[in-house]
Amino acid sequence: MQIDDILDRAHVVALPMAVKFRGITTREALLIDGPAGWGEFSPFLEYGPEESAHWLAAGLEAAYEGFPEPVRDTVEVNGTIPAVAAEEVPEVMSRYPGVRTWKVKVAEPGQSLEEDIARVKAVREYAAVHTPNLVANIRIDANGGWSVEEAIAAAKEMMPLDYMEQPCRTTEELAQVRQQLMRNGLFVRVAADESIRKVEDPYRVAELQAADVAIVKPAPLGGVRKTLEIAQNLRARHMDITVASALDTAVGISMGLATVAALPKIYDDEDIDVVPAAAGLATGSLFVEDVAAPRTLVDGSLPAAPVAADPDRVAALAASPERRDWWFERVRASYEFLKSK
Repeated sequence: MQIDDILDRAHVVALPMAVKFRGITTREALLIDGPAGWGEFSPFLEYGPEESAHWLAAGLEAAYEGFPEPVRDTVEVNGTIPAVAAEEVPEVMSRYPGVRTWKVKVAEPGQSLEEDIARVKAVREYAAVHTPNLVANIRIDANGGWSVEEAIAAAKEMMPLDYMEQPCRTTEELAQVRQQLMRNGLFVRVAADESIRKVEDPYRVAELQAADVAIVKPAPLGGVRKTLEIAQNLRARHMDITVASALDTAVGISMGLATVAALPKIYDDEDIDVVPAAAGLATGSLFVEDVAAPRTLVDGSLPAAPVAADPDRVAALAASPERRDWWFERVRASYEFLKSK
């Protein structure tokens, strides 16, 4: 494929968000209407060509190759709670019918541990009322915002937790957190996100025994097939896998769903298929408008089949000509880096 063909098929959109997330209220993305389906290129604005090239590889795979054959039709998902005030939590949770696993953003710059604790408490209280027959499974995501000591203190205050996602910035710090949690008898798992997708060696986290869970995201890892390869290697190193999105549009979410759908089945001692962990792929609920009709969330699960962008929605959500030109230049720079590898 040539750059001119890619850009001829490209559409740049700007999606308004229902709540602020990662400090933004509008999510921009470049969509590619390819021969095999729709692809997405949406690295965050601060990423340079080298890091963005992985996102381009993922979008080109979806647009020009398509996805691997699935082994399951539906995917259980978690709800995502941004770093909102505790009183705003019920409104966000109401967008996720049937969900029993919740990822709560914490360690937001400018916020306190007390605000994080209140947010997690609000999630538990809402779940106890609205899903009384389900035990709320809570994950917290610090995006590397804590020190080792702060992470341990937070775990003590917020337990029980499914896991703490990227509590500290470095892989070495994650290893320290995991060791101290075990030494203190705190049964909280550690999950690695940035320590996998933003490093040259995604397996170092396993070698250092720095985490129990690997968060894998197809867009920054270079596509569905690359993510499946990494996931299989990390599984072989005794790490659990959670597939998640990177605040993708409906097109990008298809990549994540296709990844979970194609994860090889694992059977327990009684020969029962072990369902993959709830995936972080319901972030479409954070958008006011999306490029395709919302997938129907049924009993906390989404259909795995990919969706095509709706041309009318794409046209209505089109970014300004200036932003379109900016994204086209970004694609060109990332494409050149991709070709040079």
